[in-house]
Amino acid sequence: MSANAAPLPNSPGPFPVEIPVPESSSLWDRITTWASEHKGTVYAIAGVTLVVTAAGTMYYLSDSTKDTTAPGTPTTTNKRKTKRDRKKAKERAEKEAAAKEEAKAGTWPPTRQDGLLLTLDELPEVDENSVQSLSEEQRKEYAAKLKAAGNKAYGSKDYNRAIELYGKAILCRKDPVFYSNRAACWNAMSNWDKVIEDTSAAIALDNEYVKALNRRANAYEQVEKNSEALLDYTASCIIDGFRNENSAQSVERLLKKVAEAKGKTIMAAKEKKLPSPTFVTNYLQSFRPKGPPAGLEDDAELDEQSGKGQLRKGLKAMNTKTSEGYTEAAEAFDRALDLGDLGDLEGFAYNMRGTFRFLKGENDAALKDMDKAVELQPSLTQSYIKRASMHLELANPEAAEADFASALEQSKDDPDVFYHRAQLHFIKGEFGEAAKDYQKSIDLDKDFIFSHIQLGVTQYKMGSIASSMATFRRCMKNFDKVPDVYNYYGELLLDQQKYQEAIEKFDTAIEMEKSTKPMGMNVLPLINKALALFQWKSDFAEAEKLCEKALIIDPECDIAVATMAQLLLQQGKVTQALTYFERAAELSRTDNEVINALSYAEATRTQLEVQEKYPKLASRLGGMGPAGMGGAMR
Repeated sequence: MSANAAPLPNSPGPFPVEIPVPESSSLWDRITTWASEHKGTVYAIAGVTLVVTAAGTMYYLSDSTKDTTAPGTPTTTNKRKTKRDRKKAKERAEKEAAAKEEAKAGTWPPTRQDGLLLTLDELPEVDENSVQSLSEEQRKEYAAKLKAAGNKAYGSKDYNRAIELYGKAILCRKDPVFYSNRAACWNAMSNWDKVIEDTSAAIALDNEYVKALNRRANAYEQVEKNSEALLDYTASCIIDGFRNENSAQSVERLLKKVAEAKGKTIMAAKEKKLPSPTFVTNYLQSFRPKGPPAGLEDDAELDEQSGKGQLRKGLKAMNTKTSEGYTEAAEAFDRALDLGDLGDLEGFAYNMRGTFRFLKGENDAALKDMDKAVELQPSLTQSYIKRASMHLELANPEAAEADFASALEQSKDDPDVFYHRAQLHFIKGEFGEAAKDYQKSIDLDKDFIFSHIQLGVTQYKMGSIASSMATFRRCMKNFDKVPDVYNYYGELLLDQQKYQEAIEKFDTAIEMEKSTKPMGMNVLPLINKALALFQWKSDFAEAEKLCEKALIIDPECDIAVATMAQLLLQQGKVTQALTYFERAAELSRTDNEVINALSYAEATRTQLEVQEKYPKLASRLGGMGPAGMGGAMR
């Protein structure tokens, strides 16, 4: 399992399984490692199909076109020289001396191909009219001289003069290098519109001109046309076999930048609602099951339209583990606090309302509710634990640690505190500390299955495979009717490529889910089985069917949506994959989740645009078959 497979804060287990990719610190590290072993093939990661070519096309400012200047100047001293020859030599020396003086004064210092200084008089003068009278050979010769002089002017930072010379060279010959070199001058002067204009002209003449693509991408980024910049950098990476690390890093940077900008818009307009019942169930069952608080028992005489009556209604609705039930519960907890008259249960009411606000992604409101819950009922340790999970989601681990310390002050032997603190250690990669806390939770309550499951997963992450497998075998013996045991054990078997065994465990979990929770089935075993069939037999058809079944049961399940997107991408069904990636973004709860989902969507969209805008690349991609293995959404 990769480092990214850490469970969500307070989730019961390794949720979800990824489509495996090599462990790496960056998206592009994974690509380049793979490419070094699979030359000439196609690889897709984050939705971007990359072609590994045998050699990239590289252009340089001064050596992309061979100069053809006049032959070298004859020598100036010879005893047999005529008087006329000596006079000409003297005139040349005077002109060269004048050119050197111009160089000292800071003006451009052009040279000829033979190394001697080229004087002003020797540069060809051309304009739109005079160039028409030149032969093809003369145009080629003049263009080379003007380009060489432009290179010298550029080297001396006389950009205006270089621009003039490259412009004259372009009159003689429409060469992509001349446009790109002139764009370099505009780039040095931060004239981004002109950079875009000249690089576009260069690319129109040679649409695989890597230097021009990179230069235009930079200009687009400077004027905040980030989608256009992303497209150019992606095309550049494809053409150049992603050997240019700067371009590769630019793709990652721009994917994030574009996703962040779109994500802000989505989150600002997004209706705050509960995520899929799969997500909600996995969060809620990460706390040990307990009976209702005193006064909310089934036989207590309560008016349903009272605050306490609404609290009890919400607890009953939660037990259905369905989308409708969770929505009803959230509304009931809101109503309970509106009605009031809750007495000692007011702190509990704030806890429950804050829980569902957190699940909706309303983090600020949820934190305020948990603060109130702690204030009213400090002995309710779940309030500290849930507030810690909110701090984790807001990237504040120090505050989370403080909450766990406060919870232990209230109850030093609460198994929930140790279980959830272990989750924090796990997420931070502190597996030894996580294992200690999971074991402590087990010692305090051996009947809470998820402490056992997570201990087994942690042992696996620590490299203790035998211990991990033994833990899961004990779980299957002691908790033989709990589907989660078989599902998460199957994940570890899948990671070891023990496909047949993994599928057997997923099938067992699926049958148990059907029989024990027909109205609120956890769809993760279906998704995991789909991944196993895909990895083992490349059985796309059956894998898609399983994902479709999961989405019928739980249409809001972002994991099923993301997995379907990846499966479609592997088959080269890029347009359909894009639809699912965009759906995953819509289902995201938090800023980080929507940015992650949109990064895949934008990368997939960019792949489509590259193929449309650069037909040669499209045909090359089409001839190589479906994309290779991609990364997972989480």
